[in-house]
Amino acid sequence: QVQLVESGGGLVQPGGSLKLSCAASGSIRSISDMGWYRQAPGKERELVAGITGGGSTDYADSVKGRFTISRDNAKKTVYLQMNSLKPEDTAAYYCKVDVATWGVARFVGYWGQGTQVTVSS
Repeated sequence: QVQLVESGGGLVQPGGSLKLSCAASGSIRSISDMGWYRQAPGKERELVAGITGGGSTDYADSVKGRFTISRDNAKKTVYLQMNSLKPEDTAAYYCKVDVATWGVARFVGYWGQGTQVTVSS
């Protein structure tokens, strides 16, 4: 019913930048919170940044001042601009979008398929 398509990952040198995108499509009545998570090998998935339906944002301490989350409600898309990337940012990045579909009252969280970000010289 709901599909999330991520793009923008890749290999970048330390200090470089990448911009991730996550577009939602399908039987969507409304979208509330949107966010980006990441999971490095051998580690748990962690919240990187989140943005509410009202536009309030929250960031993990490790990315504050370097990453910026934004959303385009008309395009049903959430973005993550990543600057000053460090090797420790290397991970699979996943978007999560809380969606209310037609005929369903509550919001349900949907996950993207993940996109790999590798920071290495």
